[in-house]
Order: sequence, then structure tokens, then C-alpha cells
Amino acid sequence: MDLIRARAAVAPLRREFDTATALPSVDALVAVTRPEEPMHCLRPATIAAAASAFVQGFPGETLYAVKCNPEPAVLRALWEGGVRHFDCASAAEVALVRTMFPEAGIHFMHPVKARSAIREAWQRHGVQDFVLDTAEELAKILAETGAGADQGLGLFVRLALPKGVARYDLSGKFGAEAEEAAALLRAARPHAARLGLHFHVGSQCLDPLAWRRAMELAGSVIRAAGVPVEVVDVGGGFPVAYPDVTPPPLGAFFAEIEAAFEALDLPGAMLWAEPGRALVAGGGSVVVQVQQRRGSDLYVNDGVYGALSDAGAPGFQFPCRLVRPEGEVSGTLQGFALYGPTCDSADRMAGPFWLPEDVREGDWIEIGQLGAYGACLRTAFNGFDRARLVEVRDGPMLGEEAGEVPERMAGETLRPAA
Repeated sequence: MDLIRARAAVAPLRREFDTATALPSVDALVAVTRPEEPMHCLRPATIAAAASAFVQGFPGETLYAVKCNPEPAVLRALWEGGVRHFDCASAAEVALVRTMFPEAGIHFMHPVKARSAIREAWQRHGVQDFVLDTAEELAKILAETGAGADQGLGLFVRLALPKGVARYDLSGKFGAEAEEAAALLRAARPHAARLGLHFHVGSQCLDPLAWRRAMELAGSVIRAAGVPVEVVDVGGGFPVAYPDVTPPPLGAFFAEIEAAFEALDLPGAMLWAEPGRALVAGGGSVVVQVQQRRGSDLYVNDGVYGALSDAGAPGFQFPCRLVRPEGEVSGTLQGFALYGPTCDSADRMAGPFWLPEDVREGDWIEIGQLGAYGACLRTAFNGFDRARLVEVRDGPMLGEEAGEVPERMAGETLRPAA
């Protein structure tokens, strides 16, 4: 008898509508389906346009950070936009990408990996690149792949950075200090067909100079190591706009990275980047329904244990709008806080979410910029794990992002429900 069974913690997003036909708009879907569960709306055109802009603008190779949003429809849109390389952090992500894109470049960029994950990635899925930040991890990779330079093994040393100014600081968990990183480069060099140095300035970093400072530190490590390096990987962290944040254009980040890389004077070396949020944030939103109003507090059917984790303790502000298929909407806006559907009092999103002052039970609210770290952070806590997934033709809710498609399109063909 099989006594051990694996199960996913979260019910799969239920897909609706045939993408081979013309995509509907969010408003038309709400009018017709009147959803009583969270409705995740993907904008393939927005994602493809953002990917294309990044791939064309970045002076090196673009690796999409799959953890940011592993939804297959998102990955297909990224492929359409020109992404051909993927930064994976688990055996499951590796298998997903290889199944969808047999010719994709897959890079296992988690510094601490299970031995079984290394074996599966190397033997079954043809992954050649692995990141590390300790001598122990290097020994593990060499033992589990049984490989060396003659078999195309790529080894990447993750460099620790000092605490920076990014919204999410990533300086504590991973990375070797400069002296250790130099020693790891020397130790890895005889085994590597491709040797790289990798760093990450933190997520949602608004300062282009953060990459220049990191590159200068990387240069000092490479010089101390005294061995040739084929790749410098600048990680992710590229920011996007939110209602309270207007980042510099991506070109400002690319210019700093390119200038700093050229200053390192590494003949034949390549630049890599691992964007996530910058490619997919504008390509996703969630439609929630108001279940109760208490003054300036709205109780809705999704929250911090669902797609709105970043709106909780991290305090991200998101663009939002009221969707009311019938009736007039007040033109006066008011700041609201949201409570999610669970019985946990921590399931609160302070916002403020600026909505018409007459919002009421039964109304729907579309919350945008959730293509990054939205649906993929859902849990099954308290049994609230049901949601639906749709693809829409609407443009992004916030900002005139690169390649943006029209904000709202006319000519709906769907009729409201009776």
C-alpha cells in the first residue's frame, strides 16, 4: 500500500476561455461571469512587450526568474517576447520549463540545492549551470553531476553584498564574502567550462548606482581570484512603478551596468541578468469582490494569504479601480483598507486603496501590478484556495510601460448576465 502521497497545497487556478479566440476585457468578464471567487487576469500582450523591451535593451543575456510567476501562460508570453533563458530555483521549475520549451537555456541559480535536484537537473533535463556560495555546495555539485569542464559544466559563485536600499533586502541569506568568493572562483575554475560571478542587489531596487557599486566589488573579487571569468551575472531587482513609486527608466539601469562592466575590462566575458518583476508585474491583476463594508474598511475575498501578500506587512501600494457593471459610480475617491477572507486579523492590507466613496457590498475591485509575486504566493490557509484564471486584452493598469497596449478597448461582444 502506498502510504506516502504528495499533494499541492493550493488548488490549481481554473482556466477559462479559449485563448485561440479574441480575448475579452476585464469589464466584460465581470459583467458576464459575476465572479464570487478571486479572478486572476493575465495580459499576455503586456508581458510579451515588457519582455521584448528588456531583451532588446539589456546589453547581455536575459534570464527570466521563474519564481516570480511560473504560470505557463506567463512563460509562453515571455517566450513570445524573446526570452530564451530561465533562472530556476527548484527541480519543479526546471521540469516545467524543459517540458514547455525543450530548447530553452535553463540555469539552476539557487545557492543551496538538494542532491536529488542537482542530479535530476543535470541527468534528466540537461541543465549545465549551477550557482554556489560555499565550498560544500561546490563539492556537492561536482559529486552529483560527476562532471567537469570537458562536459560543459557551468559554475557560478554568488557574491554577498552589503545591505542596500532595495525594497526587499536580500543580503542576509545567500552569498560569499569577498575573500571567500575569490577563493571559490579559484577552486571552481579547474572544473568549469564556464565560470561566473553572480550577485543580487535586492528586489525592487530604485537606485541604478547600486549595480555600479556591486560591479566594482565584483571586479575586485575577480582580480583577487586571479582566474579568468566568462560571465558576470547582475541578478534581478529591476523595479516597476506602483502608485507611490515612480522608478527611473530601465535604460538608466542598463547604462550604469554596461559602463561598470566595460570598466572591469574582462575580454570575452558576457553579462547576464535575471529580471522577474520588471517583466511580468504589469501583466497581471486580480479582481476581488466586496463582501462587506465597515466605514473605510472593505472585506474582500482575497488577501495576504492569497494574491495580496505584498499588500500586507510589506505595505506595497497597488493601483485599483471599482468595477460596477450596473449603475453610476461616485466621482469622489476615498482611501480604504482591505481585510482578506480568512479569520486571521493579520489578513489586513492598509493601502490606502483609492476607490469611489460609494463602494458597497457586491462591487468588484480590480487590483493591478500583481503579475509579479501575486498568484504564485497563494496558500490554502483557512480553505480559501479557489480562484479562476483568465487571459484578457486590457493594457496594464498603471503607467505607460514599454510596449503598453491600449488601456481599455471598446467593442465588447459579451453581454451582462440577466
